[in-house]
Amino acid sequence: MTEIIEALNMLEKEKNIEKAVMIDSIEKAIVSACERDFGKDAVVAHMDPETGEITVTAPKQVVDEINDPNTDILIEDARHIDPDCEINDFIQCEIKTLDFGRIAAQKARGIILQNIKEGERKAVYDYFKDREKTIMTGVVQRYVGYNLSINLGGKTDAILSSREMIPGEKYRPGDRIKVYIVGVKENQKGGFRIVTSRTHPEFVKKLFEREVSEIADGTVEIMSISREAGSRSKLAVWSNDSDVDAVGACVGLNSVRINNIVDDLCGEKIDVIEWDEDPAIFIENALRPSPVISVVVDEENRMARVVVPDEKLSLAIGKEGQNARLAARLTDYKIDIKSESQAEEDDEYYDDEYDEEEYEEEYDDEYDETEDADAAVEADEAEDAVEDDVAEDTDDVTDEEATEE
Repeated sequence: MTEIIEALNMLEKEKNIEKAVMIDSIEKAIVSACERDFGKDAVVAHMDPETGEITVTAPKQVVDEINDPNTDILIEDARHIDPDCEINDFIQCEIKTLDFGRIAAQKARGIILQNIKEGERKAVYDYFKDREKTIMTGVVQRYVGYNLSINLGGKTDAILSSREMIPGEKYRPGDRIKVYIVGVKENQKGGFRIVTSRTHPEFVKKLFEREVSEIADGTVEIMSISREAGSRSKLAVWSNDSDVDAVGACVGLNSVRINNIVDDLCGEKIDVIEWDEDPAIFIENALRPSPVISVVVDEENRMARVVVPDEKLSLAIGKEGQNARLAARLTDYKIDIKSESQAEEDDEYYDDEYDEEEYEEEYDDEYDETEDADAAVEADEAEDAVEDDVAEDTDDVTDEEATEE
């Protein structure tokens, strides 16, 4: 039996399958092989992890005459096991493995091999499951259509989809390649598939964590990232230590650190900018290398109006809008970029359309003219009244003179 233990020890070392798991599989296989003769859930098997000795027991009924040797035991034999037993009692009796039938032995062997194979598969699955959201290095095997088959160690291969490859990169069999483990998914057939990527934004983040010790120990944090794989990425970083420059730590002395990452990304450009809790400053930083004149932020609607120098408008927007697009993703703000002259034109338009001060002045002038007109009417009415009084007085004098005459 020591050969079995030696074999289990070797499997544990080479296949990374726990010895206890394999012993449990063997015990279950033996129980399964005995179900036909002794009934389900009746047999108990135990394997000594040191010696490999297997003990199998099953309950038998104490009788004075045997009808079925698999389930019955004579009382005189039973009292050698339990001196106090009586007729119709059940006692646990050891079953010799030599008593196993040929079919039962074959069944046990098949189940043992199956369980060991399943244990090996589960060990590999658990290994890669623990490495989800990390970077692994593999060896290119071959192209499968437009996809790439990569060996990640042992007999485990993963497929890198053409959609997850950086545009323009080419590999040959035997090349070493770094991939981001997006996830490990089990399938209906009992196997599993390792999902890998080189275009995922987290791939860039993990490369920085590997290369920059300040990020690995938590001194510098990556606050957000936006990426267009194969072309350009923007990374917003923040330092928890006032004595540590977050951007400088990521770039490294003579740009060594960032150049190593750029090499891993096949020359992809990377902008490392400083994160700020003030969204206006953060947006200004995100639009670099373009200078910014002003930023007006609407936090409620997550929008920002940015004004840049006339000659820097194309730089702020970037080729095919890339710089503005990446900045918007990085900051999570919708960014409207205007040149200085465009902003002035817009302001003049709104001023011409409605100028509150000018409107109030015109209203006041109109109001003053109205008051003057009203005063003139009142003056005219007063003058007419005086003229009427004078006329009446004149008429009275004329009447008196006519009477006297």
